[in-house]
Amino acid sequence: MRIFLLTTLAMIALAANSVLNRMAIVQAGLDPVLLGIIRLSAGAAVLALLVLWQNRGFAVGGRSRVSGVVGLLVYIFGFSIAYQSMDTGAGALLLFGVVQITMFAAAVLRKDDMPLNRWLGAGMAFAGLAWLLWPSGEVAFSFPHAVSMALAGVGWGIYSLAGQKETDATQATAMNFIIAAPLSVLALLVLTVDFESINGFGIALAVTSGAITSGMGYALWYALIPSLGASKAAVTQLTVPIIATVGGLITLGEPITLKLTLASAIVLGGVWLSLLKLKRS
Repeated sequence: MRIFLLTTLAMIALAANSVLNRMAIVQAGLDPVLLGIIRLSAGAAVLALLVLWQNRGFAVGGRSRVSGVVGLLVYIFGFSIAYQSMDTGAGALLLFGVVQITMFAAAVLRKDDMPLNRWLGAGMAFAGLAWLLWPSGEVAFSFPHAVSMALAGVGWGIYSLAGQKETDATQATAMNFIIAAPLSVLALLVLTVDFESINGFGIALAVTSGAITSGMGYALWYALIPSLGASKAAVTQLTVPIIATVGGLITLGEPITLKLTLASAIVLGGVWLSLLKLKRS
């Protein structure tokens, strides 16, 4: 029960990032590159203070640190840029659909234990998501922004996989952010940035996303991943698009539909099936 409750909290934090980033770009008009830099910087600052307070130290780490930092940077900027065009639910669907593919592929390559119910549950959950946001007159995709979100999904998948090798989730998350934050400034050299978009509301949303739902939320996620494993972690994250869509309904006024309700039931049913522990005969 404890792991279930903590995992639910982590999924809410991941979904909140979609809502906060979409609000920062659409409602506050903040430039997506600046959003990413502020988000990383805020997360790095809060996590550094937490590490200092807990006296955990600032070990750089090895290969998992490189994977974590690269994955985090790709995810942060791909995520922010994509939400210029994609709505909350569609973006979360594409993001975590690619995350699932990335993490399941890693689990298969590593020959992790993959019982049949996990395959069936993952397929059921993904089918529910695909049906929910299948391209139609109501859901339009910009190809460049969809590619950006797909890259963000690969980045988050790599970041999550790197977390399986960490023994101290808080310290590892802190170092990922602390190293990624200054590197993120290099984006100013290669991407077009609108500095006039800076405003108090946008900064507040970016700081909240970086410090709380990203920094603290990712530390919690890193702590849970070793217990869940790659395939379980991948399927569990498929609940995020549903939570994000509901968040979008509340904050951005998107309508609740019968299709959303039914698709949510399919996704959650698939997650339940995938995580179910079946007795071996």
